[in-house]
Amino acid sequence: MDNKELDSLIRLLDDPDSEVFEHVEQRLLTMGPEVISQLESVWEQSFDVLLQTRIENLIHKIQFKDVLEELELWRLSGSFDLLQGLTIVNKYQYPDVDEQKIINQIEAIKRDVWLEMIYSMSAVEKVRLLNNVLYNVYGFSGNTSNYHDPQNSYISQVLESRKGNPILLSCVYSIIAQKLDIPIYGVNLPKHFILAYTEDHTPVENKNGVLFYINAFNRGQIFGRHDVIAFLKQLNLTPNDDFVLPCSNLDIITRVLRNLSTSYAQASNASKQAEIDQLLDVLTADEV
Repeated sequence: MDNKELDSLIRLLDDPDSEVFEHVEQRLLTMGPEVISQLESVWEQSFDVLLQTRIENLIHKIQFKDVLEELELWRLSGSFDLLQGLTIVNKYQYPDVDEQKIINQIEAIKRDVWLEMIYSMSAVEKVRLLNNVLYNVYGFSGNTSNYHDPQNSYISQVLESRKGNPILLSCVYSIIAQKLDIPIYGVNLPKHFILAYTEDHTPVENKNGVLFYINAFNRGQIFGRHDVIAFLKQLNLTPNDDFVLPCSNLDIITRVLRNLSTSYAQASNASKQAEIDQLLDVLTADEV
């Protein structure tokens, strides 16, 4: 990065000529996140409201472009790491959150489960242990009082507040379980995301391998396939594999973003909804 060019461009950010400003903005956008610290420094030293506003908007555009590119790379590279996908989504609203802190919080919970784990435990016993640590020790719970709050869809906020929506609580649950070699995976049930305890670690390929289901939003309640079928009948939906079998990480992050889009729509935040929809377009590009 050419520091002299950067300084010259930043000095032109308050230019009254809109064409000059647009050219400068586009050039700075191509420079990427590396310019943010210098932009923030100029913002702190300025008393010009127009310049501050332009810098704020430019920083957001740079950060949003970075999230778009990271999400696309995550999809193209196979979307193997669910926590990484959640962290990229988290960067949309919280670009300055320390990603290592999120990893450490997950690892701390995993360690507390591992310390009590006996590998001769049955599947149900392992779930009871997970439930005890997550809901009793750490105090995770469903955010029933503010169900549609966008914060319920951001992993950093869920780990801090210990409250979330069904899909984020399910993500925390399944990520910790899989780190402990417990085969628990997300199921894209309409209206209510749930988990499946499977017979092996290739649940998407194994069509009949679900032992039972888990409701992470309701303190890890265990239930059977017949309960899922009954729920689908209440929704007037025909049971199919998409509703009863584990889904991919790509499906999970897509649903997280759809929840966010709905949350911002209900909050009448059209600009954020439009940006979340752009992130969705990145994930659903192959569907067109």
